[in-house]
Amino acid sequence: MPFAQPGNGEVNNPAGPDQWFNSLPFVTRYWFGATMIVTLSANFGIVSIPQVMYDWSLIKNNFEIWRFLTSFCFVGPFQFNTLISAYMLVQFSKQYEAGGPFNTGAGGGTADYAFCLIFGAVAILLTFAIFPLDLPPVFSRNLIYYVLYVWSKRHPTSQANIWGIPMAANYLPFAYLALTVFMGSSWMDMLHGLAVGHLYYFLVDVVPAVYGKQVLTTPNFLLDYFGVGEYTPEVDAPPAAAGAGGGRRVAAAPPAAQARHQWGTGGQRLGTQ
Repeated sequence: MPFAQPGNGEVNNPAGPDQWFNSLPFVTRYWFGATMIVTLSANFGIVSIPQVMYDWSLIKNNFEIWRFLTSFCFVGPFQFNTLISAYMLVQFSKQYEAGGPFNTGAGGGTADYAFCLIFGAVAILLTFAIFPLDLPPVFSRNLIYYVLYVWSKRHPTSQANIWGIPMAANYLPFAYLALTVFMGSSWMDMLHGLAVGHLYYFLVDVVPAVYGKQVLTTPNFLLDYFGVGEYTPEVDAPPAAAGAGGGRRVAAAPPAAQARHQWGTGGQRLGTQ
């Protein structure tokens, strides 16, 4: 599966793993951190894999509410596709959060991205419960491709390259889906995430433009915590400060509108900077 080489929105040349981790945007940092904790714990036997899966009956009867979170943070057993999923989580989430999410009340800031993820997670759970979807009860890939789709709609003219084939970012989710089907891999979770991503895009962009109504608005508790304004990377922050208050941002000049991304053989290899 091809994967992304990062563009803008990151602190350049972090000196080590801790500096790299702290350089990630606030929401991406916590999502990736939770994913590593859950995935490693399940793979090393600290908890069993069934304990991190979504199971409504156990949530309702045994009050195992952690499953709401862990089902979005387990990317699979130790294998190459699991590494790719973790890598894609970081790259797509970072690109969207740092590049300016859809403005639903926080000026395209961290609060808007946090609300975007909450909406996506809730919609994924509801559609999984309502429709007869043949899906495993873990939703990390669903949410990753949800973010990919929303990013592609937010920056549709950003250039991408998959295995030497250039294309606009607007077509990237469908290229991923086509490649997955062609290789005979599981694709229903991808399609599920893309469909929920289209629902979010329709509600935050199409409905306001066509009908003049703002359907989705970032809740006040997120605005109060994260503040209002576009993402501003922390530059030259000491390690102790880099991980604190990372979500409270002030308005900043918009980042470069066009960033070129590389997928496939031209991409960055896992484990390198």
